[in-house]
This record gives sequence, structure tokens and C-alpha cells, in this order.
Amino acid sequence: MTLHADALLFDNDGTLLSSMESVYRCWARWAGEYGITEADFAAVELHGRPAAEIIADLLPEAVRAEALARIERLEVEDVAGGVVALPGTKELLSALPVGRWAVVTSATRPLAEARLREVGIDFPELVAADDITRGKPDPEPFLLAAARLGVDPARCVVFEDAPAGLAAGRAAGMRTVALTTTHRADELVADVVVRDLSAVSVQVTADGLVIDTNG
Repeated sequence: MTLHADALLFDNDGTLLSSMESVYRCWARWAGEYGITEADFAAVELHGRPAAEIIADLLPEAVRAEALARIERLEVEDVAGGVVALPGTKELLSALPVGRWAVVTSATRPLAEARLREVGIDFPELVAADDITRGKPDPEPFLLAAARLGVDPARCVVFEDAPAGLAAGRAAGMRTVALTTTHRADELVADVVVRDLSAVSVQVTADGLVIDTNG
């Protein structure tokens, strides 16, 4: 399938890179420190959600700020060796001019930047949890990215691996490409579904970006 766009918006974890090894290691340690049972922890969706929302599902308000600072510190300190670029990421990003793409993540800015730097990705524009008031599946993160790039949301394509992120892209009026890196294809609703970014190529033309996908 071929899509036409003026800008591409990429989720980070599960789309550009994988930090799942680090995520589960850090959150398991965090849960133990805060006395959260294995059953309660297992019932909470970790992937694609801001840490503040996850913590709100697990802890009373009085300790949430301290708990958020703790998981942030654990994850930032754990990026070395726990984060890897996913197939096709660097090849695709190297073909894109500055001003035509952004990273849109549910992680905080310090954590997102640490993970991107760990895998050698130079990011010209980043929308992180610190920049918004409502996270995915709300469209705010993707709409903010489009505004920063000066691009009509309808001319953006979102690349996501999580249902919440794809829902946010649709709500923003953008076309969506789902990656089956963390979820099965039948769990993802998108215009196109591919295995990872190695199945995507982009041509830069005078009229914008031409995206070809091979699922």
C-alpha cells in the first residue's frame, strides 16, 4: 500500500526501539519496593501508557509523586544494555529530512531522550509526557507534534505498535500504520499493518513524502 503525507509521527517504545527488557525489570523492582502484589501488577497494562497513569492505577495519591520520581530514576539508569533499535528504524529515519518527522512518546522527556541516545537516534522533534495534559488514546500528543512541525494533521501518518496510540492517531484525523512488534495484528486497528519498520520505505518528492509498505 502507498500513502502520501507531509510528515511522519513515530511512537518510540515498540516502534523505533524496544525497551521491554528494561521496562519489566525496572517496574518489577519498583512494584516490590512499593509492596504491590504480583496479581495487582499483572493486571495493569504497562505498554504505551504514561508512568503517571500506571501509578495512579496502583497507588494512593499521597505517594504518587514520590513513586513517579522513583520509576523515572530506575528506568533512566537502566537504558545501557536494556534498549535496542528495532529493525528498519535507522534506515527509515535516515531517509527523512528534518522537519518532516517527530517522535511522540508516552515516556517523560528525560527517559525518552536517554533511550533514543542509547540506540544512536538523533531526534529533531520530540513530544513527551511532560508536554501534554492528556496522553494517548487522546489525540493531544499527535496534534501537538503536527502543530510543532507546521503540518496539517490530515497530512500526517502515525506509526504505532499499541492500540492506545493508534486510537490517538485516528482521533487526530491522521492515517495510521500499525507494527506487530508488541501486539498481534488482530489487536490493532490501522490503515496498514506491518511487522516492523523494515517493511516501510519513503521517497521524498516535491509534493511531500511517498510511503510504501510491505506487510
